[in-house]
Amino acid sequence: MTDTTAYLLQEKVQELSAALLARHPKMPTLLREIHQTLSKYPEQVTLMSEDDIRAVVEGLKVQTGVEFAATVTKPSGTKSLAAKIGKLGADAF
Repeated sequence: MTDTTAYLLQEKVQELSAALLARHPKMPTLLREIHQTLSKYPEQVTLMSEDDIRAVVEGLKVQTGVEFAATVTKPSGTKSLAAKIGKLGADAF
């Protein structure tokens, strides 16, 4: 792994950021190239800035049409599994 690899990865991530803003058709190619680079040089993940990681995640969200939950909520009024098993005893199994 060389400094050139890190530089090229940084360049691709910045290009992806720009593509996200423009919804550019090159986005899938950039995501694939970033994936290939990170697969070949996994240590690069730890060297990426939060902004770089955010750009990749945003690109994946746009490309796949997936949204992450903003918060996790627990349904109200439900008993925990342990409480249900405790109530049923051996009959739970």
